[in-house]
Amino acid sequence: MFIHNKRLQYTVRVAAPNPGLANLLLEQFGGPQGELGAACRYFTQAVGEDDPGRKDMLFDIATEELSHLEIVGSIVAMLNKGAKGQLAEAVESEAQLYRSMTGGGNDSHITSLLFGGGPALTNSAGVPWTAAYVDTIGEPTADLRSNIAAEARAKILYERLINVTDDPGIRETLGFLMTREIAHQKSFEKALHSIQPNFPQGKLPGVPEFTSVYYKMSQGDEAETRGPWNEGGDWVFVEDPQPAVDGGDGLATVNVNGADVKVLQAMAARTASDTSADPKTGADLGAGEAA
Repeated sequence: MFIHNKRLQYTVRVAAPNPGLANLLLEQFGGPQGELGAACRYFTQAVGEDDPGRKDMLFDIATEELSHLEIVGSIVAMLNKGAKGQLAEAVESEAQLYRSMTGGGNDSHITSLLFGGGPALTNSAGVPWTAAYVDTIGEPTADLRSNIAAEARAKILYERLINVTDDPGIRETLGFLMTREIAHQKSFEKALHSIQPNFPQGKLPGVPEFTSVYYKMSQGDEAETRGPWNEGGDWVFVEDPQPAVDGGDGLATVNVNGADVKVLQAMAARTASDTSADPKTGADLGAGEAA
């Protein structure tokens, strides 16, 4: 059961309307790194979670993300207050209204016209939110890592949004939201490492002869940069990997029955290339040879 508290988790103070900034903030409302995506990701993970501690944590953070969605949506609504009234009541001339919505090179007129100045479940380019943003796979050692990365991406987006506004109230609120991304990362990482072992993910171990092998797959004059990702410990560095690394011939084969062999041979014969033929083609005609 969810119970909505009419007060926001953090007080929103907006100095003045700014449709362009409102449009940018939609990234954290209906964008791929936004609060709705995070809430849905953690909520669905919580529903399927068997561990009582992780289940509580995921439900708590999912619910907090919904409160963050409310905060972001409230900022967007406040920033669009002027445009909303002007659009609804047509108090300005056509040219004045268009300039107010497109000033500074922003494209907030798209979301303003489509959604009447309210917060829309789109990103800043007007692309609708999609459940494809929710990448839960149902394995906690994989999902928790994905959650950590998602919180890190959201934290960076909040940093960038802070950098594009000088409104002190908005900067303060975005700073709070950014900081909560850090707190959630800590919770998810602690939960991940409470599962031992947690690497590799899942149940099956890797094939031993390939688990700690690094293949140099790029060619060039530059010397290969080495580091802890490909040297030291039990790493085996393969300078010139050649197919097939399993020792086979590197070809794809399949066993088929006798009847299929005959059909495949007939098809190969029917579609075989005649390398001695060089007929005039449409490409030749198009190049002007006919003239």
